Amino acid sequence: MKPYLRRIVTALAVIAPCVSVAQYGLAQPSHGIAMYGEPALPPDFEHLPHTNPNAPRGGRIVQGEVGSFDSLNPNILKGRAPWQLQYLAYESLMGRNWDEPFTLYGLLAESVETDDDRSWVEFTLRPEARFSDGSPVTVEDVLWSYETLGTLGHPRFHGTWTRVERAEVVGARTIRFTFTEPDRELPLIMGLRPILQKAQWENLDFAESGTSVIPITTAPYVIDRFEAGRYVYLKRNPDYWGNDLPFMRGQANLDEIRMEFFGDGTAMFEAFTSGLLNTMRETNANAWNTRYNFPAVQAGEIVKSEIPHQRPSGIAGFVMNTRNPLFSDWRVREAMISAFNFEYANQVINAGEDPRITSYFSNSVLAMQDGPAEGRVAEFLEPFADQLYPGTLEGYRLPSSDGSVANRANMRAATSLLVEAGWEPDAAGVLRNSAGEAFRFSILLRQGSSEVASITDIYIEALKRLGMDVTVSQIDSAQYTERTNNFDFDMAYYVRGLSLSPGAEQRLYWGSESAHIAGSRNWMGVESPAIDALVERLLTSYEQEDFIATTRALDRVLTAGRYVVPFWFNDRARIAHAAELKYPDRLPVYGDWIGFQPDVWWWEE
Repeated sequence: MKPYLRRIVTALAVIAPCVSVAQYGLAQPSHGIAMYGEPALPPDFEHLPHTNPNAPRGGRIVQGEVGSFDSLNPNILKGRAPWQLQYLAYESLMGRNWDEPFTLYGLLAESVETDDDRSWVEFTLRPEARFSDGSPVTVEDVLWSYETLGTLGHPRFHGTWTRVERAEVVGARTIRFTFTEPDRELPLIMGLRPILQKAQWENLDFAESGTSVIPITTAPYVIDRFEAGRYVYLKRNPDYWGNDLPFMRGQANLDEIRMEFFGDGTAMFEAFTSGLLNTMRETNANAWNTRYNFPAVQAGEIVKSEIPHQRPSGIAGFVMNTRNPLFSDWRVREAMISAFNFEYANQVINAGEDPRITSYFSNSVLAMQDGPAEGRVAEFLEPFADQLYPGTLEGYRLPSSDGSVANRANMRAATSLLVEAGWEPDAAGVLRNSAGEAFRFSILLRQGSSEVASITDIYIEALKRLGMDVTVSQIDSAQYTERTNNFDFDMAYYVRGLSLSPGAEQRLYWGSESAHIAGSRNWMGVESPAIDALVERLLTSYEQEDFIATTRALDRVLTAGRYVVPFWFNDRARIAHAAELKYPDRLPVYGDWIGFQPDVWWWEE
């Protein structure tokens, strides 16, 4: 047995199901599993709520991507694979309902079972599950997939596998994973691993695969043809095993999915206007209003659709590194936020159409509420009352301006805050502290980020009016990654996406331990007992009510910490597409996200 396979214990496939129950307790198999509470859909649901079960089949979608690829295996570190393949060309034991925060329903598995503490999970395979070559999906395929991905696959799989103490077959179609410690989220994560065909990879080096091997999977789409770096065409498998599965009803409607690759965004947009592509996402509101008026749009051949969502805004803006004493005072950080003329910058960049990020979880049910903390939110914050920044308990709002270039009211407020913090302009207008040191720092940017550079220019003009000495350092991606990984910056452009189901990643984003770990995502260097405690409470919540209250409390602590100068976010997706491409009227809570286009779209003349 190879060393990396030693943790797999394969029992006889003929073990009776009653042995498993007798040995492991009285937990019951279920059709689904939710992170908090119970699944919203009953065992006999007919289709996911955001799909059209009567959608016709046929047609094709042609999407564009900027970049290239030299691999067809998205599950390894080596090479560049089209990112869509991990979602369109593979299936997992369970599938997500994107109209719920984090709930899974059986896909390759007909049932899931776990205990109250979630110290283990069992999945029972559907007997009809098949790979695209017609061979059945077996427990050996599943065990091999998990072990291989956890040891030889992409590093994103490795951390989860280290938390699995034992993987074993406990029935003819049942696999059990026992964890090193209880974890509310881990059973769901385990349900989302791609399942590979063990036989295909015998005598092949899984970690070295490129375009020479087309993976055999269970998904409704298979790779039809490709040219490395230029295009990949997927076709719907007419013999797909899950055609009649309620979970898949209304999904995988298109006969063909094409992915075309381009050297830059300009070439890709030209391909769309010329008809080579038949769908295009636009992230800039100003471009959406001015560029999409070409003849095909005017003729109605291309339509413009806006897809709203209820996902958290996340946080995007200039992050202040509190490891630098310059930004250790919350009043200085508030002054930096006040000096940012959001209304003016948003008008210049987005024609004023995109809403501001008002908190880390804004735009969602998890966002902090206006006014003082109440109920369970106040209860969870109270033990840390003497450590919290002003506004956490009382309520905090970002400063707003009248949209003029001067931004006078907020600039006066910023000046007052800086004086309180010990910074005053000298006779020459240079901001200095009592030791005579100038307020001097640099903003780190990645080369090529033209929109962020434009925002930075607007911001720097305001900071100079306060007497600050600010420079900009634009470096290539490799240097940018190295410096941010080592927290070697004063201020940098920062983006952190957040979901409706925050989990263990919150420790990495802003946990105290991660503040000292190179490569962590805690760029601001926050160390807060309140944040640490709230993250742990979040991870151990059983009920939806506790989970929501905990996240709202966490949102307050993060936002009132004033670590980031927030920008704006897209509260909707903007998709221009061929008039024949349709999507359901009932939109999922996640909106245009994984599982939306092309998954639930269809072609209708």
